[in-house]
Amino acid sequence: MTGKSDFSEEEWKVVLEAPPSAGLIVIASDRGGSIRESFSMAKAYTEARKEHGESELLDEIVTAKPEMDHTRFHSPDELKQASLKHITDAVELLKSKATPEELDEYRKFIVGLANRVAEAHKGITDTERSAIAEIESALAA
Repeated sequence: MTGKSDFSEEEWKVVLEAPPSAGLIVIASDRGGSIRESFSMAKAYTEARKEHGESELLDEIVTAKPEMDHTRFHSPDELKQASLKHITDAVELLKSKATPEELDEYRKFIVGLANRVAEAHKGITDTERSAIAEIESALAA
């Protein structure tokens, strides 16, 4: 099983940045409801903590404080591109360090988080569906 101790401090930060980055992509894709959507992201972590035990890696991710990129982006597209890069960087890192099952669980957690954020404000819009599709493409890279 893969855990935090298998990563350097910088690598662990990369792994922790991807889930909230996916949430930010969805929030930025459709104006409105960002407070409700932010709370839904926190709830996704809380619910994942309750399901602990199936993956040491995921357990350690959801119990850690989510890492956020605090860069000031000049446009929603710049934020989206940087966030997608966080996701692809994390996937590439996990491909080399985690088991295929752990990587799959990580991907499922991120897609689930993105869907939860999208559903938080009056259901999923077309722009949010498009954002989730881009997240899924980044996760499949």
